[in-house]
Amino acid sequence: MADIENDQVPKTPRAASGTIDAAFRNGSLTAISVVVGFSLSFLTRWAGLPGPWLAVDLVALSAIVLGIAFQIIALAGLLSIRSLLLRNYNRAVRLFLIGLASVASGVALAIAGDLVGYGTRLLGE
Repeated sequence: MADIENDQVPKTPRAASGTIDAAFRNGSLTAISVVVGFSLSFLTRWAGLPGPWLAVDLVALSAIVLGIAFQIIALAGLLSIRSLLLRNYNRAVRLFLIGLASVASGVALAIAGDLVGYGTRLLGE
């Protein structure tokens, strides 16, 4: 009878014990991997566009590259078996979110610079 009752209890991350379930971590790992792939793909596509690089592009590029670095560090952290510890998992997620914000800021800077023509005016062209 006790076995039947235990089967009906929903399985959740084991935050109380300081660890998380491996399946929960795997979902996060998949999501982060996809976002890192998109970030790298965007950077590759953007870098391959014809035309001169402007000052605003270099600022945006710096933010994007820094963000991708944070995302890759987070991905590497989640690939470790130590990421099953809640403390390490939370650290990797925080690093990923910092990287995501940095990439988004860089993309926004690049778009804004193109929209207002800031790069051209800044260089006096």
